[in-house]
Amino acid sequence: MRVITYTNLKKYYQKHPSSKIALQDWNEKIKKAEWSNLSDIKNTFNSVDYVGNDRYVFNIKGNNFRLVVAINFLHQKIFIRFIGTHSEYDKIDCKTV
Repeated sequence: MRVITYTNLKKYYQKHPSSKIALQDWNEKIKKAEWSNLSDIKNTFNSVDYVGNDRYVFNIKGNNFRLVVAINFLHQKIFIRFIGTHSEYDKIDCKTV
């Protein structure tokens, strides 16, 4: 898989240093992944949830942060749509970000 807009992750962990290692670890696992469906993702990240509209939510750093991505399985691309805390996550609509 290839992450599109990795700079969004980088900007986030520069502002929130406690998320850096977890986000870098997530990105390294993504680089090695070749997913075709939710089941494949769950083999790598068991806490991922599908929320509709091709959006998936990952719990980051022991559930301290949430990462919402759009995944295009055909082209093996992941688009970062949102990264934030649980309280920030609660204020968004995952299907539209």
